[in-house]
Amino acid sequence: QVQLVESGGGLVQAGESLRLSCVASGIKFPINTMGWYRQATGKQRELVAAISRSGTITYTDSVKGRFTLSRDNTKNTVYLQMNSLQPEDTAVYYCHAAVLLAGNYWGQGTQVTVSS
Repeated sequence: QVQLVESGGGLVQAGESLRLSCVASGIKFPINTMGWYRQATGKQRELVAAISRSGTITYTDSVKGRFTLSRDNTKNTVYLQMNSLQPEDTAVYYCHAAVLLAGNYWGQGTQVTVSS
């Protein structure tokens, strides 16, 4: 059974940093893309950043230059370093993995709250 376990969320002030981690377990096939989505209250879930197995990274425009995504394929783990956090970054952050021949999986979500 595939599980994505997230950690690292919390409450910070504007300008501070957080690092999110996501570990995938129960994986029987290669993971293609891993990444993070977020959903603010009353808004749709949106892509924050994603990384392919080969290392190609995509960021949403609002986080470019502030967030850094990285991946350790040997550990089925993805990290999101979030710097210069702003109140508009407040959301529940969800880890996502697209597994070859198996489909899409989501973590339970971790809350990130940025106070002004």
